[in-house]
Amino acid sequence: MRTSRRRSVNQELESIRRSLTSIVRTIARLGPALEAAAGAPPRPGVRRPRRFSPERRAALKLQGRYIGHVRKLAPKQRARVKKLREAKGVHAAIRFAMKLARP
Repeated sequence: MRTSRRRSVNQELESIRRSLTSIVRTIARLGPALEAAAGAPPRPGVRRPRRFSPERRAALKLQGRYIGHVRKLAPKQRARVKKLREAKGVHAAIRFAMKLARP
Protein backbone atom coordinates (compact mmCIF):
# COMPACT_ATOMS: atom_id res chain seq x y z
CA MET A 1 0.00 0.00 0.00
CA ARG A 2 2.81 2.36 0.69
CA THR A 3 3.99 2.34 -2.90
CA SER A 4 0.56 3.20 -4.24
CA ARG A 5 0.31 6.20 -1.90
CA ARG A 6 3.77 7.37 -2.96
CA ARG A 7 2.79 7.06 -6.59
CA SER A 8 -0.38 8.94 -5.93
CA VAL A 9 1.46 11.75 -4.11
CA ASN A 10 4.16 11.85 -6.79
CA GLN A 11 1.51 12.01 -9.52
CA GLU A 12 -0.24 14.87 -7.73
CA LEU A 13 3.02 16.77 -7.28
CA GLU A 14 3.87 16.26 -10.93
CA SER A 15 0.42 17.52 -11.92
CA ILE A 16 0.89 20.65 -9.77
CA ARG A 17 4.34 21.27 -11.30
CA ARG A 18 2.91 21.02 -14.85
CA SER A 19 0.07 23.37 -13.94
CA LEU A 20 2.43 25.96 -12.48
CA THR A 21 4.67 25.74 -15.55
CA SER A 22 1.65 26.30 -17.75
CA ILE A 23 0.57 29.33 -15.68
CA VAL A 24 4.07 30.85 -15.92
CA ARG A 25 4.06 30.46 -19.71
CA THR A 26 0.61 32.03 -19.98
CA ILE A 27 1.61 35.03 -17.87
CA ALA A 28 4.73 35.52 -19.98
CA ARG A 29 2.60 35.65 -23.14
CA LEU A 30 0.02 37.90 -21.50
CA GLY A 31 2.52 40.65 -20.53
CA PRO A 32 3.20 42.02 -24.03
CA ALA A 33 -0.49 41.80 -24.93
CA LEU A 34 -1.42 43.87 -21.87
CA GLU A 35 1.23 46.48 -22.69
CA ALA A 36 -0.10 46.83 -26.23
CA ALA A 37 -3.68 47.11 -25.00
CA ALA A 38 -2.72 49.71 -22.39
CA GLY A 39 -1.38 51.99 -25.12
CA ALA A 40 2.27 51.53 -24.31
CA PRO A 41 4.58 53.49 -26.62
CA PRO A 42 5.88 51.51 -29.59
CA ARG A 43 9.25 49.82 -29.29
CA PRO A 44 12.28 51.92 -30.19
CA GLY A 45 13.29 51.69 -33.81
CA VAL A 46 9.76 50.98 -35.05
CA ARG A 47 8.20 54.14 -36.43
CA ARG A 48 5.17 54.80 -38.50
CA PRO A 49 5.93 56.43 -41.83
CA ARG A 50 4.99 60.09 -41.87
CA ARG A 51 2.31 61.15 -44.28
CA PHE A 52 3.00 64.48 -45.96
CA SER A 53 0.62 66.49 -48.05
CA PRO A 54 1.77 67.15 -51.62
CA GLU A 55 2.46 70.79 -50.73
CA ARG A 56 4.61 69.84 -47.73
CA ARG A 57 6.51 67.24 -49.77
CA ALA A 58 7.23 69.83 -52.50
CA ALA A 59 8.43 72.32 -49.88
CA LEU A 60 10.77 69.72 -48.38
CA LYS A 61 12.22 68.86 -51.79
CA LEU A 62 12.79 72.53 -52.52
CA GLN A 63 14.45 73.02 -49.15
CA GLY A 64 16.70 70.03 -49.84
CA ARG A 65 17.76 71.47 -53.18
CA TYR A 66 18.49 74.84 -51.57
CA ILE A 67 20.55 73.33 -48.74
CA GLY A 68 22.40 71.05 -51.16
CA HIS A 69 23.55 73.96 -53.29
CA VAL A 70 24.29 76.37 -50.44
CA ARG A 71 26.36 73.83 -48.49
CA LYS A 72 29.02 73.83 -51.23
CA LEU A 73 29.56 77.61 -51.03
CA ALA A 74 32.00 79.69 -49.04
CA PRO A 75 30.61 81.66 -46.07
CA LYS A 76 30.54 85.00 -47.95
CA GLN A 77 28.74 83.40 -50.88
CA ARG A 78 26.25 81.77 -48.50
CA ALA A 79 25.47 85.17 -47.00
CA ARG A 80 24.78 86.58 -50.48
CA VAL A 81 22.50 83.66 -51.35
CA LYS A 82 20.66 83.96 -48.04
CA LYS A 83 20.08 87.67 -48.60
CA LEU A 84 18.74 86.98 -52.10
CA ARG A 85 16.47 84.27 -50.71
CA GLU A 86 14.90 86.72 -48.29
CA ALA A 87 14.43 89.27 -51.05
CA LYS A 88 13.33 87.19 -54.06
CA GLY A 89 12.54 83.68 -52.81
CA VAL A 90 13.96 80.19 -52.81
CA HIS A 91 13.90 79.56 -56.57
CA ALA A 92 16.00 82.65 -57.29
CA ALA A 93 18.38 81.74 -54.47
CA ILE A 94 18.86 78.23 -55.87
CA ARG A 95 19.63 79.60 -59.34
CA PHE A 96 22.11 82.09 -57.87
CA ALA A 97 23.80 79.41 -55.73
CA MET A 98 24.17 77.18 -58.78
CA LYS A 99 25.72 80.09 -60.68
CA LEU A 100 28.17 80.81 -57.85
CA ALA A 101 29.18 77.14 -57.56
CA ARG A 102 30.25 76.92 -61.20
CA PRO A 103 34.03 77.26 -61.70
